[in-house]
Amino acid sequence: MRLEKCWFCSSSIYPGRGINFVRNDASVFRFCRSKCHKNFKMKRNPRKVRWTKAYRKLAGKELAEDATFEMERRRNRPEKYDREIIGKTLKAIGKITEIRSRRQERHYEARMQRAKQLEKKAEKVQLEKEIHLIRAPASLISKEKDKLRVKTGSAKAKAAQAMEE
Repeated sequence: MRLEKCWFCSSSIYPGRGINFVRNDASVFRFCRSKCHKNFKMKRNPRKVRWTKAYRKLAGKELAEDATFEMERRRNRPEKYDREIIGKTLKAIGKITEIRSRRQERHYEARMQRAKQLEKKAEKVQLEKEIHLIRAPASLISKEKDKLRVKTGSAKAKAAQAMEE
């Protein structure tokens, strides 16, 4: 069974599904559904439409380069079959899907790690700005006075030392 790729969104097209569009220069465009076909006719760029695979790869939402993608490309050629090779291939396909899913999870975790750091930084800034909502205003005023006392006290001590010399 040959699975084609949608020209617009890069999803799989199963036999008997989708739309084939053939241009006058004999170039064939395959679309998985009418949504992709209509967007193609409206001359939209798949790299700018947020739900397409091309956009997700460009924006860093999905893995762009992975060795398992190469296996998928090789797998799509018709070949003569041998029972042993088919068995090994099916086992390899299972392993490949596991490897791919683990890599995608690691990629997602790395993206979310950066997002968590940015979120934590933003929360700290917000907490410093709105600390008056958490602490009583009287305690804040007393702390400010203590700071002033410490500063003025040290300034007086320095002045006294300068006069003695």
